[in-house]
Amino acid sequence: MTAPDRGTGVYDDLEAEQDRLDEVLGTLGPDDWGRPSAAVGWSVSDVVLHLAQTEELVVASVKGDLAPFARDPGGDDSVDEIVARWVDDERSTPPDAVYQRWRTARHAALDALRGCPPGTRLPWATGPLSPATLATTRLAEHWAHALDITGPLGIAYPDTARLRHIAWLAVRTLPYAFAVAGLEARPVRCELTGPDGERWEFGPADAGSCITGAAGAFCRVAAQRLAPEASGLTATGPDAATALQVVRTYAA
Repeated sequence: MTAPDRGTGVYDDLEAEQDRLDEVLGTLGPDDWGRPSAAVGWSVSDVVLHLAQTEELVVASVKGDLAPFARDPGGDDSVDEIVARWVDDERSTPPDAVYQRWRTARHAALDALRGCPPGTRLPWATGPLSPATLATTRLAEHWAHALDITGPLGIAYPDTARLRHIAWLAVRTLPYAFAVAGLEARPVRCELTGPDGERWEFGPADAGSCITGAAGAFCRVAAQRLAPEASGLTATGPDAATALQVVRTYAA
């Protein structure tokens, strides 16, 4: 597996991805914040509010103070339903306050992750994660929601080599994705082409199934921003097509 840097590199890349989104948000006019995003039912402001809320959740996880965010033990709401309710509860927040809240939260979360001692495991949606893996999920989240914002507004948001982290995450979590779909996990290899033409390889070399194609397309499929049949990806072997249907970079 061509694993990305699991040390300080992922934190630096998370910061760079957030910086790029910050630059985009800084150019938006007052009317842009209320425009629909590609996240169904959410405005641009709603998307940024969601990012702020979940960055605050990162800080709470590092501090061991997740009580305010705890799921109802007797409830059956999905993670998506819970975070949608959080946004609904605070939707009246003015966009300028949302923007500043996200900027404060994203710096606090990054500092908290960087400050974790070796061996730390942090509680998250479906189980404890290492700080580096949690940072990777945050990079994937910010990248996907940046597409939700920039696409409808017609703002260019080119792919970068930071997608390597997202592709790694998608392949790493394939067993979870199969399980969510009620299927037995199967080994799948991915041979992807990065934005600059570089070759990225993930998954067992002897897997009988393989996904090949553009890393950007694979990451969009995993983020549920592109249908597998429209991705141009090639799936060979008995399980690759199924993997493309279930792959994800987020918790259910």
